[in-house]
Amino acid sequence: MTIRNEDVREIVAEIPEGHRHLRTTVLLQDGTEMTFQEATMAALVRAYTAVKTHPTRSRVALRGMTVALRKDGFAEWQLIEKE
Repeated sequence: MTIRNEDVREIVAEIPEGHRHLRTTVLLQDGTEMTFQEATMAALVRAYTAVKTHPTRSRVALRGMTVALRKDGFAEWQLIEKE
């Protein structure tokens, strides 16, 4: 699925009441809504920045995996850069 800029009606980024983390909802012209958790958007931004700002890099792939040893407060499921 390719989502063109003109397919997007609205993007809402907010911390919902009673939550601590950002949620980003993309509303499409056809009525489809997709809500992303903060960690997912952070991974997307990290991948985008890695490609956009690197002088020769043209691709980054992140793969979801379980991380047993992680920093306090981090989720067990992480999107990690794959080789």
